[in-house]
Amino acid sequence: MSQVLRFTRRRPLWGARSLAAAVAMAGAVAAYALHDTRAPSSQRFGVCGWATRQNCVVDGDTIWYEGLKIRLADIDAPEIRDPKCASEATLGHRAKRRLFELINSGPIEVVRTGRDEDRYRRKLRVVMQNGRSLGEVLVAEGLARRWDGARRSWCDASLTSRLVTARFETRLIGQLPMALSAMS
Repeated sequence: MSQVLRFTRRRPLWGARSLAAAVAMAGAVAAYALHDTRAPSSQRFGVCGWATRQNCVVDGDTIWYEGLKIRLADIDAPEIRDPKCASEATLGHRAKRRLFELINSGPIEVVRTGRDEDRYRRKLRVVMQNGRSLGEVLVAEGLARRWDGARRSWCDASLTSRLVTARFETRLIGQLPMALSAMS
């Protein structure tokens, strides 16, 4: 006796609608992850030391925020830990002090843009205050430069003098009376 085999057409596991819905959901999740914004925080920041690093400023482009080590993704500031020259150390300490002032002057927003972490496992974020990047403020004041992915020396004498001059001119425009009193 011969057996008749019947083949029935099975429905695909993922129909066109199901696949489109899954792709849309994955896109929404990815978009949310890329634009992860924390609610504005008005927590007080200190200067990082050996104690608990909860909310503190490490240097001109690195902070600890709610227990996460965050690198300001949009700038590069001079090093203070291993500076290559005295002018880099001086400018690095100025950048750290100014970031400390800025970050404590009002609520901040920590925004994820692009890559999540750098090679040192720091979270890459832009720190915003009143809709403006604190990194951009440091760049405008001559205390940092825009991050373009390349490491450059801070020890070029002409570069250092241009940055210090730019910082002075930027602050002078909005604060002429304060600048004049500081000069006397």
